[in-house]
Amino acid sequence: MMDFFSGMSGLEQTYWSIALIGTFIFLIIFVISFFGMDHDADVHTDVSDMYSDDGGVGFQFFTFKNVIAFLTIFGWTGLVCIQNKLGVGLSLFLSVLAGLIMMVLTSLLFYWMHKMAESGTLKMSNAIGMVGEVYIPIKSKRQNIGKVQIKVQGSLHELEAMTDEEFDLPTGSVVEVKDLIGPEILLVVKK
Repeated sequence: MMDFFSGMSGLEQTYWSIALIGTFIFLIIFVISFFGMDHDADVHTDVSDMYSDDGGVGFQFFTFKNVIAFLTIFGWTGLVCIQNKLGVGLSLFLSVLAGLIMMVLTSLLFYWMHKMAESGTLKMSNAIGMVGEVYIPIKSKRQNIGKVQIKVQGSLHELEAMTDEEFDLPTGSVVEVKDLIGPEILLVVKK
């Protein structure tokens, strides 16, 4: 390996090192992702730790995967520029530009993938104003948590519900969702 590097300039050695290390780590990430072993991996590997359980990741630029993508493309682009006898300044400019473009593309890819996965997520606030049917009886004045069957976001769901009504809501009662009690319990009234 030392013979391989011995005839190169310092810049070429740097590009080769960055390209090989970046590619090696990229392949490890690819294999782990391909076999589904990266469950929650983004949470632990984000450089900026921008992920939080706030219901959405949003657009992230400085993540571990993006930095690896930058380094990999930066290294290989720099090598191509040097081998094509481009100047040092132009080689650095093009390799940084290519790395940044790859970071943007990688960020967009993960952002769009997250949005596609999120589109199937039930947003409880979308249930407000919807009409459904009591599935498990609901006692008056929030004495218990029952369940209602209600169509939200195009599909039928069984959701927990309570009522402020003066009377119990037996199975089969038609109800309307008035509000949310906490993040996952509906407040319903007889329709």
